[in-house]
Amino acid sequence: MNAPDLTTGGTVRPITRWGTPVMHAPTRPVTSFDEELHALVRDMFATMAAAEGVGLAATQVGVDLAVFVYDCPDEDDRRHVGVVCNPTVTLPEGRARKLESADEGCLSFPGAWAPLSRPDHAVCTGQDATGADVEVVGTGMLARCLQHETDHLAGTVFGDRLPGRIRKKLQAQHERMASRYPDDWPVSPRLPLQQVEDEQG
Repeated sequence: MNAPDLTTGGTVRPITRWGTPVMHAPTRPVTSFDEELHALVRDMFATMAAAEGVGLAATQVGVDLAVFVYDCPDEDDRRHVGVVCNPTVTLPEGRARKLESADEGCLSFPGAWAPLSRPDHAVCTGQDATGADVEVVGTGMLARCLQHETDHLAGTVFGDRLPGRIRKKLQAQHERMASRYPDDWPVSPRLPLQQVEDEQG
């Protein structure tokens, strides 16, 4: 049986923000790889595309289930698209561990970015939306994405990994940009930056 194409046909949902309890608690494992899961995954792909993201965890649409989707390039700019349920990330150790610092953002804390060091290589294992075993090897941005989304499913947001001083700057940046993002974004589009700057005077 061919795996269904779950990247299309979904409905855009509002993105859940940091501070909502579901964003800060571990998720339930996926045990049923059924049409209900497939409908959720379709909606997650639609929501991620509308928000112009490269990854999205179920907690970011308010569902406490261990699944994320991604549409992300690797260090060679090759595009990778997929879904991982019940993910586990393995990172290099010892001499093989190389940290890369890059600006990181989160669709659930829109408009804000901060530098965060993460390993530049990650291997993510789990199941696809049919329950078949999958392994995704990530380099570059994809490695960061796999770590970021798996963190979400453990109840960790990337701000939790930042020093307090940097987190305060992140918070201030988010607050300056918050008016660009309606409460139901990306169901409603974000406002143009110029409009926000004009309103702020």
